[in-house]
Amino acid sequence: MLRERYARQNLFEQVGMISLEMEPVLRQLDELLDDDALFEGVKGNLSQRYPQTLVTGRRSTPVEVILRMLVVKHLYGWSYEQTEQWVNDSLVLRQFCRVYLEKVPDDTTLLRWANVMQPVTLQALLDHVVELAQQLKVTKGRKLRIDGTVVETHIHHPTDSTLLQDGVRVLGRLIARAGGVLQGGASRGKGWLRQQTQKARAAWLSIIHAAQRRGEEAAASMTHAYQILLSVSQALLEHAQSAKDTLQRVGSPAAQRLIRHLTTFIPRVQQVMRQTQRRVLSRESVPARDKLVSLFEPHTAIIRKGKWNAPVEFGRVVWLDEVDGNLISRYAILPGNPPDADQLRPSLDHHQAAFARPPSMLTADRKVFSPTNEAYAQQQGVKYVVLPKPGAKTEARLAHEHQAWFRSGRDWRAGIESRISLLKRRFGLKRCLYHGEKGMHRWVGWGILTYDLWTIARQLTA
Repeated sequence: MLRERYARQNLFEQVGMISLEMEPVLRQLDELLDDDALFEGVKGNLSQRYPQTLVTGRRSTPVEVILRMLVVKHLYGWSYEQTEQWVNDSLVLRQFCRVYLEKVPDDTTLLRWANVMQPVTLQALLDHVVELAQQLKVTKGRKLRIDGTVVETHIHHPTDSTLLQDGVRVLGRLIARAGGVLQGGASRGKGWLRQQTQKARAAWLSIIHAAQRRGEEAAASMTHAYQILLSVSQALLEHAQSAKDTLQRVGSPAAQRLIRHLTTFIPRVQQVMRQTQRRVLSRESVPARDKLVSLFEPHTAIIRKGKWNAPVEFGRVVWLDEVDGNLISRYAILPGNPPDADQLRPSLDHHQAAFARPPSMLTADRKVFSPTNEAYAQQQGVKYVVLPKPGAKTEARLAHEHQAWFRSGRDWRAGIESRISLLKRRFGLKRCLYHGEKGMHRWVGWGILTYDLWTIARQLTA
């Protein structure tokens, strides 16, 4: 049964021999989290975990505790284990998280509840926080600056050989489990699986060693090793498909779980084999949109932003809208690697919906520039449109961009770079540690939501 709250207590009054209190920003954040809309939004998702969550079952960890512990986790950049440990050891955090003297929920319990949160709910909570910031006069939405960044997925650097080796390892493990469920009914035994795994590993190591050499002999050795890897992968694929067909006739829950896993990974291994054959054996250039760079995080995109220190990144593009008051008013996780210029219109439309008026100033970097974007912003009522034009410029354009308001807006735009750096360093937007497409949305959503609440608390404290 879903509980809402523990009975309100004040641990600081109970521990009278010690002078304890929250630091000012944490105390202000504590007051912000008392907001009923935030509470109800989280409760609405948690109540959907099971059909009868609200009325039957054991008494759960209270919604209020889950909300505050997730905020604490992303505020300090802790893992679930560290969050459990530090909240358990700190009277201040026990009071902040409203755990009081009750048992702190296990890290696994917190993780299961966190996975119930839906991306659309986090977007709605962020919209409410921005509305709350307007009421508290932290922002008025007079300025808007937009930019994108890359949040990496938690994968190793993808190469064809490592992806094939991953496929061999995963399929071999699933086939071994299928043999246990079928009680020896599988067509191949553990000895054959061990032999194939060792054969694939030896080929993978040969590719690594050959890549460190040059010449025709090294190229021939690498091609031969790839052919061995592909043949082992094909043999395991055929056996995995056969095991899946056999498991269809078994109605046990374990068999159904294995069928789901096999249904997930068989097409991914097939795609890795196809792209390896095209690139290595047929010497084709495979477009980025046709490549799978992780068996476990298939939503990962190949992103080239032209950075000298990171020419290629693997993750997702996150588009950010920032308003005056240093608040992120909107984020969007984009598919693939779309042009930056396509993001101006959604950002401006959302700002008008959130603030009921266009910003006085809209600024972005030169990648967002286009005559269409400038015209659209002016039509929507933006007074100062600061979009530097890339490439050669006419005398009229140079004079336009040399005006004091344009230079001031261009300088203000640079501030979003420091905001992105802060989000990456402190709030986890450098690398997503959650799994899957929804996991990426949860990771980014909680990070930005926590950042906004922290920013409002700091400004109110100041």
